[in-house]
Amino acid sequence: MSDTPKGAPKKPAPKQNMAGRPRTGSRVAAIQALFQSDINGEAAETVLDQFIRYRIGPDAGGFEDGRVPQADVPLFTKVVRGVATQGDSLDAILQGHLQGEWTVARLDPVLRALLRAAAYELSAGSEPPARVVINEYMDIAHGFFSGEEPRFANGVLDAMARSLRAPEFQK
Repeated sequence: MSDTPKGAPKKPAPKQNMAGRPRTGSRVAAIQALFQSDINGEAAETVLDQFIRYRIGPDAGGFEDGRVPQADVPLFTKVVRGVATQGDSLDAILQGHLQGEWTVARLDPVLRALLRAAAYELSAGSEPPARVVINEYMDIAHGFFSGEEPRFANGVLDAMARSLRAPEFQK
């Protein structure tokens, strides 16, 4: 018998191990939760509860099962709630940094969740530094994708960071 809530979709799992990095684990879990909320139309609070109860923690299993053994729960909660409450403004920011005929809706759902989470962190203040946010989400992108998606994400993340945190890049 599984401890996963009945009807929960199989969440994407990164291909590399992020063990020993709770803040990275929080971001991985946030991307998975945002993906689930987006795909199933579930409320952020419902998904947060499911993840905190069944998918995060030492008894949660491993990444290959869509679980995150180590995660900073306050950071995870902050990112998911932030994206949920500021979704329209974050999508506008994201859309402003997509090239050509790309739209937020056209993005792969995992990539969309990753970029929304990063947009939230970049727009929510000055900590962590923009370069740290970019590096964290790039590590995660490489864990989820093996094609051109990480390169695409890097371009969008860099453009968003330079726009939202311009003073950090003038040093």
